[in-house]
Amino acid sequence: MNTADLDKTDIGILRLLQQDALLSNKQLALELNKSTATIHERVRRLKTEGYIKRSVAILDGKKIGKSLIAYSQVQLKEHTDSALSGFEKEVVKFPEVMECYHMTGAFDFILRIVISDMDAYHHFLRSKLAQLSNIGTVQSFFVMSEIKTETAYPL
Repeated sequence: MNTADLDKTDIGILRLLQQDALLSNKQLALELNKSTATIHERVRRLKTEGYIKRSVAILDGKKIGKSLIAYSQVQLKEHTDSALSGFEKEVVKFPEVMECYHMTGAFDFILRIVISDMDAYHHFLRSKLAQLSNIGTVQSFFVMSEIKTETAYPL
């Protein structure tokens, strides 16, 4: 699946829903000059085919007390399939870890960790992340300010 499989209406639906997932089928239909029934069927198909994975509310981290963002690069001691899988299975259990990517280069994984403050990060690092059996090196970088944060893919 890729955008070559989508027509102008599908792409229009995806663009609009990325900006506001609460738009009704009627609102989408008006915006795209299509019938509500057509839009309903298209949205259902886009969900079924996996183009739309889920619809969420994006919160303001500062307002909910999660104002510290850290990007932590993790290097593991062992790189066997079971060692990599073991790390992945454990790290995704931590609610502080918002994103985890297996990377190329000097580090194996990069994590986006969102937490209340430096004390909470210190506690997370010592009592959770560093307790994982295969951890070698962790190098963290802290966000001073968010310049651009997007959730919408360009279509």
